[in-house]
Amino acid sequence: MTVAPSAAAAAYQAVAKIGTESAAAGSSAGASDFSQFLSQAMNNAVSTMKTGEQMAAKQVTGQTDVVSMVSAINNAELTLDTVVAVRDKVINAYQSVMQMAI
Repeated sequence: MTVAPSAAAAAYQAVAKIGTESAAAGSSAGASDFSQFLSQAMNNAVSTMKTGEQMAAKQVTGQTDVVSMVSAINNAELTLDTVVAVRDKVINAYQSVMQMAI
């Protein structure tokens, strides 16, 4: 499993930015930043999945080497696993909130 250093650095910077956001900016600005972060993350996930599919199709026609195809498919698989894990955590958090006594 390999992660591109630039992708890891970008993710770290995005999370660090969210964590250090000042409270004076207001909750609407924080919600906007989070929604932008989430939207960008989902767009990147979809893009990674499409790249994996495209590389697999190129390998079938002989337009790319095996190493590039395997790397792209591994990145797509890692992205899918991450999206599923985040989804599971969100569902668990929702269920915990719904079980709370009022």
